[in-house]
Amino acid sequence: MATTFDPFRELDRMASALLDTRQGPRLMPMDLYRDGDHYVLAADLPGIDPGSVDIDVDGQLLTIRAERTLRSTEGVKWLARERQSGSFLRQLNVGQGVDTEHITASYENGVLLVTIPVSERAKPRKVEVTTSGTTQQVGSQKEQSAISS
Repeated sequence: MATTFDPFRELDRMASALLDTRQGPRLMPMDLYRDGDHYVLAADLPGIDPGSVDIDVDGQLLTIRAERTLRSTEGVKWLARERQSGSFLRQLNVGQGVDTEHITASYENGVLLVTIPVSERAKPRKVEVTTSGTTQQVGSQKEQSAISS
């Protein structure tokens, strides 16, 4: 299998690894979609210990935090080290139309799935139109006969 070597790409990768001084949390890639009566958020968190995942709901703000720690091996000479360790954070404003009391989450194969149900008041519904049993006559008898003549 032949591969092409791009020295600029390698230089950029090495510089990023060496000069990455960000101490703050990193973003996690995610997908968000609606499936019937709930929203599904799928966040990629490979190599994350499920015990380090923390999901909070404060009002309408959903916060997902996770921590990845890479094992440090004494006496190892690294040839490539591209996986990032540290804190990962994602915050979303979930809006008024969701049921924040019944949010659930599961973690499988490196993907965190957060299910956010739509609240009952935000679901589409039919409104019944009613009519009264009696019809009301507009105007007096004299006005009605004047109109018909």
